[in-house]
Amino acid sequence: MRIAIATDAWSPQVNGVVRTLQAVRRELERQGHEVLIVSPDLFYSLPCPTYPEIRLAFASTATVGKMLADFAPNAIHLATEGPVCLAARRWCLTRGFPFTTAYHTQFPDYVSARTGVNPEWVWRYIRWFHWPAQSILASTPSIAATLKSHDLTKIRHWGRGVDLSIFGPHLAPLPAIKALKDAGKGPIQLYVGRVAIEKNIEAFLTSSHPGTKVVVGDGPARAALTARFPDAHFLGPLFGGDLAAAYASADVFVFPSRTDTFGLVMIEALACGTPVAAFPVTGPVDVLNPAVGVMDENLYTAIATALTLDRTACAAYGQTFTWEASARQFLGALVPVDHPEAIAA
Repeated sequence: MRIAIATDAWSPQVNGVVRTLQAVRRELERQGHEVLIVSPDLFYSLPCPTYPEIRLAFASTATVGKMLADFAPNAIHLATEGPVCLAARRWCLTRGFPFTTAYHTQFPDYVSARTGVNPEWVWRYIRWFHWPAQSILASTPSIAATLKSHDLTKIRHWGRGVDLSIFGPHLAPLPAIKALKDAGKGPIQLYVGRVAIEKNIEAFLTSSHPGTKVVVGDGPARAALTARFPDAHFLGPLFGGDLAAAYASADVFVFPSRTDTFGLVMIEALACGTPVAAFPVTGPVDVLNPAVGVMDENLYTAIATALTLDRTACAAYGQTFTWEASARQFLGALVPVDHPEAIAA
């Protein structure tokens, strides 16, 4: 099967959307499918205001359409709501070709956090973008409910996975975290993800729970937070085995975000045996159960209780999330183009 995926989120960006698409593409190709990625790196682009790591591509409908026509896909998926996918959407609608979309990011909440704009104004655009899709992929029941509350009803479930060849409980500790533990500075409380205002990292860094706070990741808020919280350890972005070692070395993983749709980092931490502390919001409420994570509006309480959880149970639960299952759900939600040869015509 030939599958075309248009996306405005791709390398060198480092975020859950990119990691999800990369992992699912690898799994689809492993199964013998052919995948085309139409992404911002293929076009001239400019940095997004307030978020320079994200590039806004100048992708014309004609150029994107030619890429799709040359590939002649059996199915077309639009992963994001930015310029690349707008061009693909316009091309599909003009020709009457079906496509699916996904709601990866709480875009209205992110825009509101950064600009103060009423999120309902942004929801008008979200509704408009997704309305013609044959199905809209959502990662959790809470996100499906959110979409339905905004009159988007053609929802299909698309979960997330963990690369179990990398993430597991029996890993050598990350040297930087081992040094902190050896110096008696535990328990180690870890955050992994974008260092940005919408991730609510300040709630984590201001928690009074004793121990040491470690932040892995990069983003526009990193410099300011490093200056404000000199006792926290900012390790920058980590990948692969180093990231897995950081998860496995920590005593608790803290997920302070109130705006994520899923929280891929939570299941990665769990697969490494590390319990999760979070707020009781979308993402955690769909992913966690009392044996592996604690949700409380008081983050101190969530951290303290999560530290008492059984790491073996955490690892066993985290390893139930696989990219094979995620790719199977993605495939099941796709809507085939009846006559793919017509695309190339």
